[in-house]
Amino acid sequence: MAMLWSLVALIAALLAGMLEVRASVEKELSSECREFLYMGTPPVGLEDHSLKKICQRYNFKPRYVTLYDTIDHVPVYSAYVFKRSDGEKMVDVPWMYEPQLSTSSDTGEMQSFPQGHTHQNFEDAQAVLEDYANAINYERGHLNPDEHQADPDDKAATYTLTNVVPQVREFNIGPWKTQEHRIRKRLNNYCRGKAYVVTGITTSGNMIRRHNIDRVAIPTYMWSAYCCTDFDHNAPYEERYRFPAFAHYGLNDKVNNKIVELSVKKLEDFLKSSTFVDKNFQIFMDDCVPPASPHSN
Repeated sequence: MAMLWSLVALIAALLAGMLEVRASVEKELSSECREFLYMGTPPVGLEDHSLKKICQRYNFKPRYVTLYDTIDHVPVYSAYVFKRSDGEKMVDVPWMYEPQLSTSSDTGEMQSFPQGHTHQNFEDAQAVLEDYANAINYERGHLNPDEHQADPDDKAATYTLTNVVPQVREFNIGPWKTQEHRIRKRLNNYCRGKAYVVTGITTSGNMIRRHNIDRVAIPTYMWSAYCCTDFDHNAPYEERYRFPAFAHYGLNDKVNNKIVELSVKKLEDFLKSSTFVDKNFQIFMDDCVPPASPHSN
């Protein structure tokens, strides 16, 4: 009997611990920033002490969510709500950094880089402009692209180095940009409600170096997935079968960088085999399957 009660106590303790861990994860993001995540839940299966969830704030409002690697100085993913737009660009804003990753800052708003070399107090935890200055083969590729936003402030908020990765120029202006256009048009035309998007990367150890120090991880693959449960059921089949959720990935390289479109489940399987996500990795809660209606059979 004593052994039985000990077993019950152990199970209760484990359950309590799991609930405590989940609660602590949920506390990492404010209720405001959870609006950018499907069912208010971030992707699961990405656990590492160096990964920090950031509620990206600009001009006194939350804009999107980023999971940032403070060791490799790149975003692992950015999660945002797609906004219908005609793809107009917003480039006349300065590049910004993230004070939330600096122990010496008391602001939660992204800030323009200070003039000169006065940011040693935060460059240990994030990329800085100098890291990209001599990386002539790479461009600063957005995970949350400005063309997927409509409001000028939402567009401006994408110009932070915590939302960009070193992207091979030929891939950035070629297949990847074409796919961003394709997704924008698809969601503009056929998503009737909110579209939640998560765009991320995989890495394999290649780095941009500065002063002989590894500074910024270079993505091997870039990937993206969207979830829109309220969509046009009369859309052409070639578009309709890509709802409520679909995904794509591509090799961050000059050649062999064709975009592959596939189901979210197949993307998850691909990422499980090619990066550090664990076996429970899931991008959207319940695979973007909406809860059953109480009137459904």
